[in-house]
Amino acid sequence: MANALTNAFKNKELRKKLAFTVLVLIVVRFGSQLPIPGIDTAQVTAYLKSTLGDSFNLLNSFTGGSFLQMSVFALSVTPYITSSIIMQLMTIAIPALEEMQKDGEDGRKKIAKITRYVTVVLGLIESAGMTIGFSRSGALGPEHTNFTIVTMIIALTAGAILVMWLGERITENGIGNGISIILLINIVSGMPKDFYALYNQFMKGKQIGPALIAGCVIAAVMLFTVVFVIILSDAERHIPVQYSKKVQGRKMVGGQSSHIPLKVNTAGVIPIIFASSIMQFPLIIQQLFKYESNGFMGKVLHSLSSSTWFDANHPKRSLGLLVYIVLVVIFAYFYTSITFNPLEISNNMKKQGGFVPGIRPGKPTVDYLNKILKYIIFIGAAGLTIVAVIPFFFNGVFSAQVSFGGTSIIIVVGVILETIKQIKSQLLVQNYTGFLND
Repeated sequence: MANALTNAFKNKELRKKLAFTVLVLIVVRFGSQLPIPGIDTAQVTAYLKSTLGDSFNLLNSFTGGSFLQMSVFALSVTPYITSSIIMQLMTIAIPALEEMQKDGEDGRKKIAKITRYVTVVLGLIESAGMTIGFSRSGALGPEHTNFTIVTMIIALTAGAILVMWLGERITENGIGNGISIILLINIVSGMPKDFYALYNQFMKGKQIGPALIAGCVIAAVMLFTVVFVIILSDAERHIPVQYSKKVQGRKMVGGQSSHIPLKVNTAGVIPIIFASSIMQFPLIIQQLFKYESNGFMGKVLHSLSSSTWFDANHPKRSLGLLVYIVLVVIFAYFYTSITFNPLEISNNMKKQGGFVPGIRPGKPTVDYLNKILKYIIFIGAAGLTIVAVIPFFFNGVFSAQVSFGGTSIIIVVGVILETIKQIKSQLLVQNYTGFLND
């Protein structure tokens, strides 16, 4: 990693791309601190803290704290991420979009264009929903007018569109995937504050021995989590493939051996995002619209909050954790089933004269891939669950509250690894170019 960055700074073209990326990220962070005109930001922030509690932690982490501050970039990349997920699902469900995706570069450009339009619509809906909810709850103050509401809706929607545009500029002229890089910097920007909070809670004012032990435990947990995520991200199961020999003209071709790489964490962080969204949605609706539910329903809703899990005084509230784990596993299988098609892979292998040793082409190959995939998905879902539950455990047992969690760590590690790989590939291409020019 260090060598890749060092070589990137030595290369003039890559140095320009890195500088452009840093400049855009500075603009993103500036917009995250820019208040919406005519809005009492302090009053909105106080309202969010008092009503949503820890329900906004994931969203606030994704937006780099701008959601809690209700700045111009309060929605940040969340509408675009939601739009991308929707388009992925729709591509599987709608044949026309599936054909468009297979239509090379032109098809991908059309899908990207549709994704932008969906992002604008989602940004407008989310902005209007939040603003109207704040207005009805009195979070905007007694002196707000319809003009204030319209201004807030326009500012939030424009902020989401601008962030999307900046992300695309990074992708075209900078380093890495722009949206992912912006998401990365948003998450990382809140980590120093979280580490300082952990220092104040477990180390400040303590004797040297207990403070040192607490610091070592925090560092060990972080190191274990990061290493585990790296292993989970890079782990693959290789399915061997043998290609039969055939005669073309006067030459014998084929006969090579290859493999199909099946990632253990095939679905990435999507299952955790889906599960977290479903678990938090009832809580946010209940608290924003001041819907109060007593008795059995109230206890059920309370158990959905991650802050109540691993509470020794209320062990029954940890039942929400079981629901969360089940949702992660279900979405891991669901998302993999719509993004990975064993039948298509089997047909492509058959057309190219390839086969899995010991497995006949056709349906037996499809059944074999499905069987292997079931085990791999379960292992990946179990790994995701471990990473996601670690922050909940320390929050419930030790009251160690941080804005980032397992989801954020998976995203940070994944984006960094992919960006480093892209830098290495660009360096390799330029080295080959230089060699050919010589």
